[in-house]
Amino acid sequence: MSPSPTSSSEELAFSSATVLARLIREKRISSLELTQSYIERIERFDTTLNAVVVRDFEHALDAAKLADASLARGRVLGPLHGIPMTVKETFDVTGLPTTWGVPEQRDHLAQSDATVVERLKAAGAHVMGKTNVPLRLGDWQSYNDLYGTTRNPWDTARSPGGSSGGAAAALAAGLTCLEFASDIGGSIRNPSHFCGVYGHKPTYGIVPMQGHSPPGIISTPDLNVVGPMARSAEDLALALDVAAGPDRLRSPGWQLALPPPKARTLRGLRVAIWPMEHAVPTSAEISDRVQEIGVALARAGAVVSDRARPAISPRQAYITYLSLLGSTGLVNLPDAHYAATQRGAAALDASDDSPLAVLTRARVLDHRTWSDHDEARNRDRLRWRAFFDDWDVVICPISATTAYAHDHRPKLERTLAVDGVMTSHYAHFFWVGLATAAYLPSTAFPSGLSRDGLPIGLQIIGPAYGDRTTIEVARLIAQEIGGFRTPAGFEAV
Repeated sequence: MSPSPTSSSEELAFSSATVLARLIREKRISSLELTQSYIERIERFDTTLNAVVVRDFEHALDAAKLADASLARGRVLGPLHGIPMTVKETFDVTGLPTTWGVPEQRDHLAQSDATVVERLKAAGAHVMGKTNVPLRLGDWQSYNDLYGTTRNPWDTARSPGGSSGGAAAALAAGLTCLEFASDIGGSIRNPSHFCGVYGHKPTYGIVPMQGHSPPGIISTPDLNVVGPMARSAEDLALALDVAAGPDRLRSPGWQLALPPPKARTLRGLRVAIWPMEHAVPTSAEISDRVQEIGVALARAGAVVSDRARPAISPRQAYITYLSLLGSTGLVNLPDAHYAATQRGAAALDASDDSPLAVLTRARVLDHRTWSDHDEARNRDRLRWRAFFDDWDVVICPISATTAYAHDHRPKLERTLAVDGVMTSHYAHFFWVGLATAAYLPSTAFPSGLSRDGLPIGLQIIGPAYGDRTTIEVARLIAQEIGGFRTPAGFEAV
């Protein structure tokens, strides 16, 4: 049921951006009222969470007043008319700091908006603030010496994930109704899983990256994408439609035309489930949840297989992903291992294919070696394409465990228990790498809670440019099993 003009703060706070935009257009609420309501929630709840670390409330209120005045004249600015939102700290927003969590960049103020921010504003949204990240985005936690530590609304002793942890925490706690973030190592999907929200990693290259780079850098790294986060699949679809399209360099020559969803109902949907993989640490509870989703989809009429797989080598695909990821330079390696790369590739053990060793070797890839990994990646892309001739989507885990306790020790000292087995911090990129290395879209969705009351998110991987399919499947699954749940303690102001 849609909120009424007299809806409580809680109802407004946790309503979807799609519903809120409609209520504003219908003049059942004003943009100013909604913006003030979110600001009040941030001021009350974010003392505990530390999610919205850059605030621009004055300009947001001014933008809300302008949106209301425009509507009074009969002019709708766009599909996000009057919507207050937040964005990840790493997006340029004119006049606000863009630091990537680096203290030395604290005084770096953006001179213009990132392309995505431009498009969101052109669609009628306004930015209330920016959300926290780990140092240089290199963690599945969200803390840095500049802004401090962000905490998970489901359990403040635990990480909200990373690198878009501030975004996920803000959404889960009802501090914003829409977010935009980035993903190269699961940075949209991991926090969505940890905090019980939705996130979409788009097909590589369909959403412009300009204005989402470390200060002084304009080039776009391999693998990296930017995409929306929200509390519903409908909002992911809306935000993607607003933001997707050619960037400034490509707009003179091409246009984007994403195909419609392959299905509008679960009946007949062809679903491959991938609950576990040999030698990949994954908790039984998360693998079991993938199986349970498969059962629910089959009951709703989908064609479900737990054996269908693309004709790739999972182990080799993982090595390819880690090699390409490490070569971007965006992975924060421990000092001792980074120093090893400075001594040259000969100093590294070529027979060691552990995740840390592969990432370390990738820091010194020559162009020929990088090209070999790129060739392997493109061969796998063709294998995935052939697989999606027969299957519509794949559903699999995002991470090996639910949200874990804050751990700010050096990464080499960190371990994570998976069903009682201690594993390395670097052993958990497999599931997010499946879609990333092959440039595929992936939508993270909440599947319910674990036995200890923490969210379990899963991902829906689809064919290249099948973004609308994966998002639509997430929407259909929510109709079947439910979607976002509000964490206790954040229900009302």
